[in-house]
Amino acid sequence: MSKNEKDFQAKNAWLETTDAERKEVFNFNSNYAQFLTNNKTEREFARASVVELEKAGFKPISDYDKLATGDKVYTINRNRAILAAVIGKRDLADGLKIVGAHIDSPRLDLKPNPLYEDGDLALFKTHYYGGVKKYQWVTMPLAIHGLVIKEDGSKVEIKIGEKAEDPIFFISDVLPHLGKDQMKKKMSEGITGEQLNIVIGSIPVDGEDVKEKFKSAILDHLEREYDINGEDLISADLQVVPAFAALDAGLDRSLLAGYGHDDRVCSYTALQAIIDINEPEYTAVTLLVDKEEVGSMGNTGMQSHFFEDQVANLVDLYYDDYSEFLVRRVLQNSRVLSGDVSAAFDPNYPDVYAKHNSAYLGKGIVLNKYTGARGKAGSSEASAEFMGEIRGLFNKAGVFWQTAELGKVDKGGGGTIAQFLANYNMDVVDCGPAVLSMHAPYEVVSKVDVYHTYLGYSVFLEKM
Repeated sequence: MSKNEKDFQAKNAWLETTDAERKEVFNFNSNYAQFLTNNKTEREFARASVVELEKAGFKPISDYDKLATGDKVYTINRNRAILAAVIGKRDLADGLKIVGAHIDSPRLDLKPNPLYEDGDLALFKTHYYGGVKKYQWVTMPLAIHGLVIKEDGSKVEIKIGEKAEDPIFFISDVLPHLGKDQMKKKMSEGITGEQLNIVIGSIPVDGEDVKEKFKSAILDHLEREYDINGEDLISADLQVVPAFAALDAGLDRSLLAGYGHDDRVCSYTALQAIIDINEPEYTAVTLLVDKEEVGSMGNTGMQSHFFEDQVANLVDLYYDDYSEFLVRRVLQNSRVLSGDVSAAFDPNYPDVYAKHNSAYLGKGIVLNKYTGARGKAGSSEASAEFMGEIRGLFNKAGVFWQTAELGKVDKGGGGTIAQFLANYNMDVVDCGPAVLSMHAPYEVVSKVDVYHTYLGYSVFLEKM
């Protein structure tokens, strides 16, 4: 039975959630919060996902010579993108049921040559990644995550700022007493990209002949503690992220605050959804990719051939006679929920939202018929037929859902990986929970929305 009013005004999901269901909601979110806290980069998320998949019986697709119903496989691309599949009862050519999401989030990356000194301090220079409000990243605790590849190819894992005994890092801001000129600037200009420099030390080396004493002291520390040198930083993926744990928010603990809900909330729920199914009608796929926040470019983004190549791999292992035609048939018969978050209505900033077409915290998973900006530029618009099927599926399964678009028509907009999947002639609709303060270092979601996102993805993969 539909849990929505006949005029399509969605109800608050908490109102029809039993005590037993609430316990399940909180338990699910507790696991999600821990996963989010522990995995703040795409490499970490991908690696942890493999652990979860293998615990659930998934095996690398390279282990198979032939695929059959019930087989659980996965493949990982450069440790930054994953495809996991459960082979269904129907013929593969009938199409796949795919939930796709992205595992990258806005952050700061260290520049290739980051280390310098100034003002008796050692600092790292950064380059921001994705759509950030730069002023939000100053005077807050930061951590450094990633890896360094040495000249001989060996790897050094870096994760500093997360443990209680770890130091943290921060970006300074000018004090109010001297900030008169800064306060006159537009918010977008108050902190510039080149000012996002991280303070990392202040003890100089002792030596008259040393020219850069503070920089040299940090280089000595890196060599002593991590066996890396300054040149090694050029071949490194080091990311600066908030040193926050995901925490319950609100007196009633109904909300979850954390870094990276966009879009790890969709990725985590999609991961759990595929882990929890066994023999779906159609082959079920969870696709988690990188680089969405910068246009899905690169060999780990949705615009790479990774996804298409893996579909070809499935076809090759499923049929005795491989053909490009079969690959194209599988692709065009597939259906997709493009998992990405929506902007939750914020009563502090009502002027940018279209109230009657906004997403609200606590009202379930959000169906976005289209995204894009202004005149739907850069969007993938779901057909009325596909919207009707998904709505009917969710209503029948008791999944709370709502519909929305991203703010008022001329206020901005955004895109997802949906457009790239739609290029394969698939039916695609954007579908994920609402987020308050999207792209901020600390975002907020409703726990009941997270749970119903998991339920929505599960019923789509298993029963549609």
